[in-house]
Amino acid sequence: MRHKKLVVKLNKKAPELKAMFNNMVASLLDAGSIKTTLPKAKALRPYVEKLITKAKNSDDLASFRYLVSKLNSIETARKMKAISSNYSGVNGGYTRIVKCGYRYGDDAPMAYIQLISDFNTRKKSSAVSA
Repeated sequence: MRHKKLVVKLNKKAPELKAMFNNMVASLLDAGSIKTTLPKAKALRPYVEKLITKAKNSDDLASFRYLVSKLNSIETARKMKAISSNYSGVNGGYTRIVKCGYRYGDDAPMAYIQLISDFNTRKKSSAVSA
């Protein structure tokens, strides 16, 4: 039984799941938004948010090496560190999932997972309205 198991398997073995998430994170950092199935997007969100939080708080070499080990590339880890500087005043909620219909072939629910980049404009507009 799988009571209280929070890890989503997505019908893959652990190494396949890790490789898929690492590739999806790299694509998300490159493009800012990727289109995938809804269950994959929901499973990817906590993975990405934990990595961004780790990158935000990584001023030491050990944290940077942790990012490199998770992202499989020094360039991607540097890009993650640069992107995480945009989220300096925000505690979580770095991504959004937008549903976008169903896939033609198998009718699977599809969604976009996006990095939110308008935190500065939201803070300014909420300060003006308050």
